[in-house]
Amino acid sequence: MNRKDFIKTSTVLAASSFFFNAKGSYFLDQSIRVGLIGVNGMGWSDLNALLKNDGLVCTALCDVDENILKKRAEELQKRNIHVETFVDYKKMLNSSIVDAVIIATPDHWHCLQMVDAVNAGKHVYVEKPIGNSILECELMVQAAKKNKAIVQVGQWQRSQQHFKDAIDFVHSGKLGKIRLVKAWSYQGWKSAIPIVPDEPVPAGVHYTEWLGPAQKRPFNSNRFHFNFRWFWDYAGGLMTDWGVHMLDYALLGMKVSDPKSIMASGGKFAFPDDAGQTPDTMTAVYEFDGFNIQWEHAKGIDLGPYNRNHGVAFIGNNGTLVLNRSGWEVIPEKGRMEAVTIQPSLDNGLDKHMENFVAAIRQRNPQVLHAPIEVGAHIAIFSQLGNIAFRTGQKLYWDKDKQHFTDQKANKYLASVYHNGYKYPKV
Repeated sequence: MNRKDFIKTSTVLAASSFFFNAKGSYFLDQSIRVGLIGVNGMGWSDLNALLKNDGLVCTALCDVDENILKKRAEELQKRNIHVETFVDYKKMLNSSIVDAVIIATPDHWHCLQMVDAVNAGKHVYVEKPIGNSILECELMVQAAKKNKAIVQVGQWQRSQQHFKDAIDFVHSGKLGKIRLVKAWSYQGWKSAIPIVPDEPVPAGVHYTEWLGPAQKRPFNSNRFHFNFRWFWDYAGGLMTDWGVHMLDYALLGMKVSDPKSIMASGGKFAFPDDAGQTPDTMTAVYEFDGFNIQWEHAKGIDLGPYNRNHGVAFIGNNGTLVLNRSGWEVIPEKGRMEAVTIQPSLDNGLDKHMENFVAAIRQRNPQVLHAPIEVGAHIAIFSQLGNIAFRTGQKLYWDKDKQHFTDQKANKYLASVYHNGYKYPKV
C-alpha cells in the first residue's frame, strides 16, 4: 500500500493493530502474507502448518520445478487460496505481495536465499540445517542481526512440551553425574540408491537454477528432490539431516556449546555400491570436560539404542533418561533412583513451532522465538564438525574463540566452494 492509500484508509486502520516487517512495511495483524520457496516435501508441510494460524494467507509459491509448482498451486486453488507463482525466488522477494517467506530448498541454497530474504525486508522460516558450511551459518546470523529480522529455524522439537520437560529433569540433577550422552538416528526406510545414468533435464525443470552455487554436473535423478541430501555438493547426509535435531538436545541438556575435540569414523557399510556419497553408517565423538557426546547413525535399519530408531540418552550414575519424538522415560540404575515411566508427546511440534513464529512476527520480537537463527547456526556448525572429522579421518581440535580447527588442512572444509559465478553474500 502506498502513502496515498494509507491516508485514505487511516480511519479504518486507527481501529486496527498493525505490525512492521524488517524494512518498515506494515501489514494488518489479520493478514500476514507468506511465500514459500521450495514447494515439495517439507516445505509443503511447513506451509500447511503455518496456514493453520489465524490471519495467515499464502500469496506466492516459488520452485525451479514447474511441474511441482503447478501441482501445488492447483491444490491451493481447490482450497480457494489463489497464489502467484515464481521460478526466480528473487522476483518473489522483490514483489510487494509477501511479508514472510518459508525457505525449504536443498541445503546448499539456504544461505543465499535467507540473506536475500532478510535484505528484502522479509521475515523468514528456514529449514534445517540452515547452511551447508560453517561460514554460511555465520553469515546468516550476521544478516539476520543486521536486518533485525525474525528468523525461525525448522527445529520444531524446540516447541514441544515433552522435550522441555525431559531437559528440565536432566537439569534437576536426579540422574547424578552424567558421563556420556548418546544421540542417534537409525532410519530403516532409507534404503540404497540405485545407480542410474545421467539424462536430459526433464521438461519444466530449471536445472541451472537448481544447481545454483553447486558444482556443474549433468542432470541425474539421484541428486534431485529428496535424495540431494546424500551428496556433499548439496548437503551432509544423516549427520546434518537428523543430527541437528538430536544433538541440539544433547547440548541443551548438558548446557554446553563448543567441544574440545572431535573424531569420527564410518563409511558406506550397508550400501557400498549405491549412488550416494555420504556415509550410511557413522559414529562421531565430541569431547568435553568430564563427559563425551556420541553421535551415531545408520541407514537401512531401525533397531537403534534402547530399541528406538532415533533419540538422545543422558547416561548418569543414577540412571539414564531416554528422549525422542514419542516421549521420554528414565531407566534407573538398580537401587539408585526411581524409574519414570514413559511420558508421551501430547502436542504437534510443527504446529506449535509455527504458532511461535507468528507470535514473534506479531510482537516484532526475535527473543520470542524458540529456535532463532543463532540456535540453528550453532547446531548446524556442531554437526558440520562431525562431518569434517569424518572426511579428514583425523581427530580434530576446535578453537572455540577463533571458530576454526587447529589443523589447517581441516579448515578448508569451513566454507563450501561456490561455482557458476555465485559468491558468498556480503553482510
